Amino acid sequence: MLGVIAKQLKSHPALIPLFVFIGGGAAMSIAYLSRLALRNPDVSWDRKNNPEPWNNMKPDQQYKLFTVNMDYSKLKKEGPDF
Repeated sequence: MLGVIAKQLKSHPALIPLFVFIGGGAAMSIAYLSRLALRNPDVSWDRKNNPEPWNNMKPDQQYKLFTVNMDYSKLKKEGPDF
């Protein structure tokens, strides 16, 4: 399979940017999905020891990738402890 791709790239060098951008996009999407699976408090991998990980979030803890005009250090806790 890789030999056929290498042969096509040697005969058609205009395909090289296509493979670079498709590969980069696939790598970035895999990295983002793995970040969502590991860092998002909505995902619970260990249901026995930590069944509700969203309750352990501190009010000043940022879990979003990008926020506009939000300073997490100034947030106060508004709800009760569970």
